[in-house]
Amino acid sequence: MQESWKFSIPNHLQSKELTDILQELLEKNTKEMGIFLSYYFKKEGAVTENVKLSSDPFFSEKLKGTFFVSFDLVHYNACLNIHEQAKDQLRLNFEFDNDITQLQMTGPYWPEREMDDI
Repeated sequence: MQESWKFSIPNHLQSKELTDILQELLEKNTKEMGIFLSYYFKKEGAVTENVKLSSDPFFSEKLKGTFFVSFDLVHYNACLNIHEQAKDQLRLNFEFDNDITQLQMTGPYWPEREMDDI
């Protein structure tokens, strides 16, 4: 499994530095980032909240690179009376399109387990 998410970049941000664009998009879209990262933890019954940039972006090319985000990983189950919260982080890849109008973020590749033989 590998998830990706695209963000449109508003016109007023397109003239800024790429690092500033990335940081502002993350700040303004924390709820969407939480949904995006929650896909990785749905089998655990957890969701992610309060997603924040935890490292400066590293540019491997002019418009591509990686960065780390930190977030709260929340396990909640009312039936079992569970409500646990822990800090976690993930490395994400990013790529701006040539016009700087879209940003695509791609999460890590987590292989899915095949069914066991009986």
